[in-house]
Amino acid sequence: MNYLYTATPIGTLLLAGTEDAICQILFPRNGAVAPAQSDWRQTPTAALDETSRQLEQYFRGDRREFDLPLAPQGTAFQQSVWGQLRAIPYGEKISYLELARRIGNPKACRAVGAANGANPLSIVVPCHRVVGSNGSLTGFGGGLPIKKLLLELEQGAARFPFA
Repeated sequence: MNYLYTATPIGTLLLAGTEDAICQILFPRNGAVAPAQSDWRQTPTAALDETSRQLEQYFRGDRREFDLPLAPQGTAFQQSVWGQLRAIPYGEKISYLELARRIGNPKACRAVGAANGANPLSIVVPCHRVVGSNGSLTGFGGGLPIKKLLLELEQGAARFPFA
């Protein structure tokens, strides 16, 4: 696995992937950048460079959809949830219940929430667009303040100078 760090207005993200695809985007933890695994190589690839470029465009407000080769690792159920996350339009929010309905199992809200929380490609696979049934912000790997900022960016209520 190759990796690189990319500076964003929400902190330095760790991007990891193969030569051909992006596999993970990791948020900083407790004010420190996410550590790479010991067997990873800090070697830029076309996929990592393109991910960094598209994230910069997203934070500037110039990109609404990502066009990247993705290779997230997960179960078939997780993959189905992540596929539905990618179908949520920019600037829109849906509930966990609606997400469960979209995968054809409205009783699977908790399992959908767990799969959403296991999303290894935050922002690019927009798990931040899923909220509680009453519209409340719940659970996000980058923390609720970051989730709020991403939603505000997409609703035109926030602009970030790119760091």
